[in-house]
Amino acid sequence: MSETTTTEYRHILIDENNVPYITGTSMKVVELITSIHAYGWSPEELHFQYPHLTMSQIYSALAYYWEHKEEIDADMQRRFEYAEKLRLEAGESPLSKRLRAEGLIK
Repeated sequence: MSETTTTEYRHILIDENNVPYITGTSMKVVELITSIHAYGWSPEELHFQYPHLTMSQIYSALAYYWEHKEEIDADMQRRFEYAEKLRLEAGESPLSKRLRAEGLIK
């Protein structure tokens, strides 16, 4: 059983790894914020894209983000750097190599 900590935000809990997530879901606050950064989605668009979230949950996550912006932005940067490291370590995929050899991609 995992440990959680309540916050002053009605729909936000902190898991045992100190990661904030939206109550009743497995969605982390950072995942919701990444969608805003990537696509420029409004709260209403977030609700359309993630219909399992209520507007109250979305606004609670946004409020949490703005109160903890530096640490969540740093978490997003760490995640990006880790993904980039893995991408570089993996190298080019066999499919990309074949498509490149056939002149279908540059």
